[in-house]
Amino acid sequence: MLDSDLTLWSQTGKMRGMKTAMKRATVYFDSQIHRALRLKAAETDRSMSDLVNNAVKLSLVEDAEDLAAFTERAREPNLRFEDFLRDLQKRGKL
Repeated sequence: MLDSDLTLWSQTGKMRGMKTAMKRATVYFDSQIHRALRLKAAETDRSMSDLVNNAVKLSLVEDAEDLAAFTERAREPNLRFEDFLRDLQKRGKL
């Protein structure tokens, strides 16, 4: 977190202007990833925390979509890998 970001924290742990409480965490980045994150934050006029928060949210949305797809396909019949390979061989695909 940048020094300027520290001034945004109130004593309750909420960032000024934010509607939800923010929690603090320590995250260790590869030095080159950290540098890229700092540069992107400066270039986009956003905080590193905002960039990381959005990236994590996008990842969680993707996970939720994957879980929904698994649920939708749960009733589909299972196909054994060996049977699939045999079918490919029969059709001359392998």
